[in-house]
Amino acid sequence: MAYVIGIILVIITLIIVGLIMRKRVYDEVDRQENWKMDIMDRNIASELSRIKSLNLSGETQEKFESWKERWEHIVEKDLTDIEEHLFDAEEAADHYRFPSAKKAISKTDQALKTIEHDIEQILNELDELMNSEEESRHRVEEIQPNLKALKKVLIQNRYQYGKAITHFEEEIDTFETQLDTYNELVESGNYIEASQLVETLYAKLEELEESINDFPDLLTACKNDLPNQLNELLRGIREMKDDGYRVEHLGFEKEINIYIERLSDCVKALEQNKTEEPKNTVKDIDERIKEMYLLLEKEAVARNYLETHYTTYAQDLSVIANDFTEAKHEVEQLKESYYFDDRDLEKYLSIDKAINRLINEKEMMDKQISESGTSHTELREQLEKGFSQVKELETELVEFRDTIQSLRKDELEAQEKLSALREKINTTNRRIQKSNIPGVPRFIWGYMEEASNKCKQVLSVIEKQPLDMNKVQHTLEEAKTAVDYLIEQTDMMLDQAYLTEQVIQYANRYRSKVPALAAELSEAENLFRQYDYELALERAAKAIEDVEPGALKKIEEYQSLSVLN
Repeated sequence: MAYVIGIILVIITLIIVGLIMRKRVYDEVDRQENWKMDIMDRNIASELSRIKSLNLSGETQEKFESWKERWEHIVEKDLTDIEEHLFDAEEAADHYRFPSAKKAISKTDQALKTIEHDIEQILNELDELMNSEEESRHRVEEIQPNLKALKKVLIQNRYQYGKAITHFEEEIDTFETQLDTYNELVESGNYIEASQLVETLYAKLEELEESINDFPDLLTACKNDLPNQLNELLRGIREMKDDGYRVEHLGFEKEINIYIERLSDCVKALEQNKTEEPKNTVKDIDERIKEMYLLLEKEAVARNYLETHYTTYAQDLSVIANDFTEAKHEVEQLKESYYFDDRDLEKYLSIDKAINRLINEKEMMDKQISESGTSHTELREQLEKGFSQVKELETELVEFRDTIQSLRKDELEAQEKLSALREKINTTNRRIQKSNIPGVPRFIWGYMEEASNKCKQVLSVIEKQPLDMNKVQHTLEEAKTAVDYLIEQTDMMLDQAYLTEQVIQYANRYRSKVPALAAELSEAENLFRQYDYELALERAAKAIEDVEPGALKKIEEYQSLSVLN
């Protein structure tokens, strides 16, 4: 029974699947049928009839016949074949021959796409033809009045064009001949070729208009304006030479003569209606004339600068040379008493070398000025550079003189510092003498002796000739360290001694009551009399803290208040 039910279910499933697939085939057939009907409903014939507004001959006639033939083939043959394929697909689906139905649908779909492509191509070619005809017609409508306007310009201003008038008139005649050719192409239905011709004419007409409009100014520039400017510039250069200006190195005279010849060639080229090269030449020469004037002006300004500032420069150089001579004498004197650092000597020699170089360069400039072989522009650059270098040397010389003057100042300061250190040693010694302590530990006397020896070393270095201030500073620093350490250790020793006395005095109140404390105090007193204040304080402090915790802190606070008071 289950087997039968399974077979029935399979059959039902197959039937359902078949119905679904057949429905899909029907839907696809309906879609392609609608596509086919849409193509049939398109009014392509009406679109093609637009071409009848043109001359149906030649190339246009051929295109029209080709488009018409293709459309008729689509309607009469291709769409009929598609109808048969669709019928075959439906029939195959009815008999559940789905592979055959799918093949027929695929073939139909490809055919419809091909038809769509062909229709699109026909309409694009049609639009291109119609648009090219319209654009060409509008172009011609622009070209014709422009040609008339150019002819009018040439007639009214013939004298401005000289011999080139013939070439311009011939070009206009050529344009009119080309327009006749355009009309012939249109009449013969060759609109694409006619459009290409018009585009070429339009571009050339723009060039011709530009040439005709630019020609009078260009001819005037080449024939009159620029030659006059060059001749005027040439006269100005010769006058500057007569007035003593140094312009020979610029080589302008030879260059100007070359430009005059080029302009003469440009006039000949313009007479043959060649404007491109003359236009570039005029631009180049005009820019070069401006450059020449700027360079000549620069030379004139440079000469005035030299005449105004050269004496000042010579004086400044003389002043710094004299200042350095004085500094040199100071250095020679100080060398006998002081030791100079290598860097200071290098700076000294560098300044000396730089000043000598500037003096030699000034002598060379004197020669160049007198011989007139060097341009004022170049001489000005040298002079400005010299001013800059003198200013730098002035700053360096001031800094150097401050450095050598500081040697004496440093020596005095070192002596003052040494005196201060010695006074600190004496003050420390007096404090010890007035301290009323049993005695002074040996290490304190050792520190005092070391500090005194360090001060003697400083004095020895100061008295040595020539004086080496770097060494003075070094030994002075060592002496200061030794003195500071002496004072620090002395203060600590005295503080310990005073505090030990206070602790022992405070602890005496417990001496008779606490035998152990009495023994420790006796030991502390013994150490105190032996000048071992640090260990004595340690013993006494321990003894009192064992009996009265916190007593040491109380004693220290009391001692601090006593010192403040």
